[in-house]
Amino acid sequence: MNPFDVRLRRRTSVKWRQYPEDVLPVWVAEMDAEPAEPVARAIIDAVQLGDTGYPCGTGYAEALAGFASSRWRWDGIAVDRTAVVADVMLGIVETIKVVGGDLVIVSPPVYPPFYMFVRSMGLPIVEAPLNDGRLDADVLERTFRHVRAARPVYLLCSPHNPTGTVHTAEELAAVADLAGKYGVRVIADEIHAPIVSRSATFVPYLSVDPRGLSLMSASKGWNLAGLKAAIAVAGADADDLDRLPVEVSHGPSHIASIAHTAALKEGGHWLDAVLEGLEENRALLAGLLAEHLPEIGYRPAPATYLAWLDCRSIGADPAALFLERGRVALTSGTDFGSGGAGFARLNIATSPEILTEAVRRMTAAVRG
Repeated sequence: MNPFDVRLRRRTSVKWRQYPEDVLPVWVAEMDAEPAEPVARAIIDAVQLGDTGYPCGTGYAEALAGFASSRWRWDGIAVDRTAVVADVMLGIVETIKVVGGDLVIVSPPVYPPFYMFVRSMGLPIVEAPLNDGRLDADVLERTFRHVRAARPVYLLCSPHNPTGTVHTAEELAAVADLAGKYGVRVIADEIHAPIVSRSATFVPYLSVDPRGLSLMSASKGWNLAGLKAAIAVAGADADDLDRLPVEVSHGPSHIASIAHTAALKEGGHWLDAVLEGLEENRALLAGLLAEHLPEIGYRPAPATYLAWLDCRSIGADPAALFLERGRVALTSGTDFGSGGAGFARLNIATSPEILTEAVRRMTAAVRG
C-alpha cells in the first residue's frame, strides 16, 4: 500500500487531520485497519432500523462477560456489578469520585490522560515509577506507605501503555496485597486487554483483588474510539458502582454499545488477524531499527499496538526531531511523566509499508 493511501487520507479523525498532509502519522492510538465486518453490519443495521435512540439494557456487559470467559478463562464479571459509562477515562473520573479518592498514584511512564483528567479534578498526583518497564513492589510500598491522604487511589494501567507490559498474576497480587495493607483503592484501566499476543497471558485485576474496580472497553481492540462506550466493573467485595449518579448513564452512545457488543460477540476472528499482524509488525520494526537506527532501543512487548522507543542517544525530545526533519509524527515521551524524556511512542497498527516508510523518515531525520 502506498504510504499516502488515498483511503486513509480521507479519514477525518485526529490521527489524519492533526498534522499537515506531508506528515506521516504514527502517533495516536488509532488503527489503520478496516472495521470488523460484524461491527460495521451492526452499525448499518441499527441506522437503517432507526435504532439511534438512548442506550438501554445489559447487552454490552453480557458480551464483555462472555468475551472474558472465552478469551481469559475468567468468569469474574457479574453483570449486576457493572455500569455502562461514556468511555474509560470518564469512567475513571466517576469511579474516583464514588470511592472518595483524594489523591491518585500512577506508575510512569504512563498514559498522558491519567495526568490530564486527574489534574482537571483538582487532585494531587504521586508517582510510583516503573522499574525497567515493570511494576516495582518496593516502590509501590514506599509510595503507599508515605502518601498523605485519607482515601488514596492507585490508577493501574493494565496492560501498560506505553510500554506494552503485561503484568503477571504475581505482580498484580502484590499490588492487591499492598493496597489492602495501606488502605489504597485500585482502579484498573484495562482498555488494551484484548490486544495481548499469544506469548503472554492477560490477568484481569479483579481476579486478584475483589475490592478493585476496572474499566474495560472494546474501543481499542476493534478501533472504535469514536464510538463512545465502556464498562465499569466492580470486584466481588466492591459496591461502589451502586453510588454512581444516574446522569453517568446518559453519557454512553447507544450506537457505540451496539458496535462494542458486536465486536465482543462476533469480532474474534478479526481480532485474531489483527494480533497476528501486530506480531509481524513488531518483528518488522525491530529489524528495521536494528538495520537503520541501531542507536534506538526497542524491546517488542506482547501487548498494545504501541512501541516504546528509547531514543535517549538522540536527544531529550526525539519526537520533535522526527517531526521537524523527517515529517513523521510520533508521540513525545515527555507526555508520559517521569521516565519519558528521550523516549517516543510509535503506533504499529498500520501496514508494513507505512511502518517501513516511518522508519525511513526517522532515519533521514537522525542522519540529516
